[in-house]
Amino acid sequence: MANKSSSPSTVLHPGKVLKKQFLDKISISQNALADEIGVARNRVHAIIRGQRSVTVDTDLRLCKFFKVSEGYFLNLQNLFDRQKVKRQLQTALKNIKPYR
Repeated sequence: MANKSSSPSTVLHPGKVLKKQFLDKISISQNALADEIGVARNRVHAIIRGQRSVTVDTDLRLCKFFKVSEGYFLNLQNLFDRQKVKRQLQTALKNIKPYR
């Protein structure tokens, strides 16, 4: 699901954040990043395109390379996934009555 707006209710895929806030800022290519963190180039490409989720393995590598807290990219992935599923379950969730 592509994000078309930047409204507060829209959560960007972690790949977009990785590209805009990290790769573009330090002018490193996707291939160079993949080589630096020791993963297949197609893994980074797929994350950037929003075709692959960030795994624990990838998160730890990215966080180490970019000197951010472990879990940073996993948290972005979790927010993205939660928003996507919440939209899909919108009607079903409305029909659930909380216990007491």
